[in-house]
Amino acid sequence: MTKPETLPLFVLIHGAWQGSWAFAEWAPLLQRRGCNVVAVDLPGNCWPPENHAPANLASYCTSVLDVIKRHPGPVILVGHSGGGITASQVAELAPERVAAVVYLAGIMLPSDRDLGEVIQQCVVENPGIDFDGITTWLEYSPCATVSRVRPEGALTCFVQDCDPVKALHAVRQLRPQQESGRLMKPVLTEERFGTVPRLYVECTADESLVLPLQRKMQQLSPGAQALTMHCGHVPQLAQPERLTDLLLPALGKLLSPALRNPMHA
Repeated sequence: MTKPETLPLFVLIHGAWQGSWAFAEWAPLLQRRGCNVVAVDLPGNCWPPENHAPANLASYCTSVLDVIKRHPGPVILVGHSGGGITASQVAELAPERVAAVVYLAGIMLPSDRDLGEVIQQCVVENPGIDFDGITTWLEYSPCATVSRVRPEGALTCFVQDCDPVKALHAVRQLRPQQESGRLMKPVLTEERFGTVPRLYVECTADESLVLPLQRKMQQLSPGAQALTMHCGHVPQLAQPERLTDLLLPALGKLLSPALRNPMHA
């Protein structure tokens, strides 16, 4: 059996209002399958609580690159929700270190466009579909520089299909988010980001990034292999076993021959 230390490192990148805790249910399953896993806490997201660093794409990428530099060999970047933007930009900055990028209901944007612009395009092309998602459940600081999710909104849009006890625990861990860490535009090139294999895990019952939006992002950033899960916005909490069973074989087929054997089902 392949030794765990030969496996590509999974670097798990959380989305807005979250922290590394967002992967607490899923990371042990990956580890039991022989995968090395590191879940990051992006700066400026109050995890750890004393962290008051700026939250922006540059600081996020620096944080993830610091993790990558501490580990030899290739990595698999996994970006959940807004963490997808950071994963894309890190792949652009260090494609030689990234074996693949996985988007879990992730924000996968084309170069120099933000999510709001893509949503506006979706609204025009899909009249009658509600693309507001979590935005209707947000509260802002007086200067509108920080947002927080109302608990009932998180229960409705994020974890509506998760175990109720686990869902409530997750909602209680959400923290205020600097808007500078949400309104981000990646700058990507075909020569760098375009060389990195990608998987997109689309979630058909997502109430935050609805399915037509997920598929529009795939259309605007072609080249990602799609995996479909019938769940809400947090597959790693709603269906962690199913996610693992789908993802590892798909990665095994996607990775270069030198990396395929470790990604056993």
